[in-house]
Amino acid sequence: MKSTYFGNCGCISPLRSLVATVLMRERSAHDALCRCPQYGSLDGRTGPETIISEMMQYLEDDFRRWESFDKTPRVASHTPFGVIELMPTSDQETYGFKYVNGHPSNPARGFQTVTAFGVLSDVHNGYPTFLAEMTVLTALRTAATSGMVAKKLARPDARIMAMIGTGTQSEFQALAFRAALGINSVRIWDTDPAAMEKFVRNMAPLGFDITIADSAAHAVEGADVVTTCTADKANATILTADQVSPGVHINAIGGDCPGKTELDAAILGLGDVFVEYDPQTRIEGEIQQMSADFPVTEFWQVLAGHAPGRTSKDQITIFDSVGFAIEDFSALRYLRDAVEGSEFFEEIDLVANPDDPKDLFGLVRELSPIGS
Repeated sequence: MKSTYFGNCGCISPLRSLVATVLMRERSAHDALCRCPQYGSLDGRTGPETIISEMMQYLEDDFRRWESFDKTPRVASHTPFGVIELMPTSDQETYGFKYVNGHPSNPARGFQTVTAFGVLSDVHNGYPTFLAEMTVLTALRTAATSGMVAKKLARPDARIMAMIGTGTQSEFQALAFRAALGINSVRIWDTDPAAMEKFVRNMAPLGFDITIADSAAHAVEGADVVTTCTADKANATILTADQVSPGVHINAIGGDCPGKTELDAAILGLGDVFVEYDPQTRIEGEIQQMSADFPVTEFWQVLAGHAPGRTSKDQITIFDSVGFAIEDFSALRYLRDAVEGSEFFEEIDLVANPDDPKDLFGLVRELSPIGS
């Protein structure tokens, strides 16, 4: 199975829809992001951290114009095996959506837990203009969103992060918090020792000070930021109220579907809860454990100056993140701009384009002439 990046050629004629593409396997798709000359390389701290930092700006720009977007909770199909979702949005100029799955048992069968692709289209004619493999891009945008939020909600002097769950997302989160806050010390815990070994193998060469904890409680001791990013589709209690210290910022990103939570419900009453899109988070986030009138703040309101973020050193802040379509829209815009004019795209025909736009059957006649 091939993974594909598609870049925008910026060229749509009345008769042809030309979509710039890059056809490559997953590893090469990752290189398209992390090896573009203008974004540095994977060596050292320049490549992925620069990408995450720059993506934060795209996210912030779109969050500041939040009210201009169409918004709807994602459309999800749940099965005993996992979930497949569509995440659409539009700013009245460009329409975008992401297809994404979540199958926690996949690694045991040789498959990734999450795969994704996304599309941007021109709302004026409905033609697709940009297609992207989004498995790597989703990981980067999730981390960039966490970093963007932490700049407003975490203490400015935060220097230690606890990471509960060291699966696919964990390395990206570490890079995001170093890019956003300068955090270089990470205390990790996972029920799978191999996952923690993987994190150390990937991140120690990048200069992180890593402590392998012997429990979640040990990991969060003295942490300024706690990130929970576990994959099990269950109402779990990864973090309990007695483990939460004054002033901590909790970045809860593992909950993303009904029946899946990570935090003790009592934690939510200890601080101020911030979300992406209230109607979706009440279905999928930590606050699904709470009453329908439990107060939360949509984060865009903080950026717009309509609501406060962190107001004191001892305030406990909680980002109940489930992922939202506008974040994917921002990530697609970023990738489109990053690869445009580079070696990582080519033009392809994606849709049928008859010479006469009112005569679709004419294409069939050309392929199979009547009477032959």
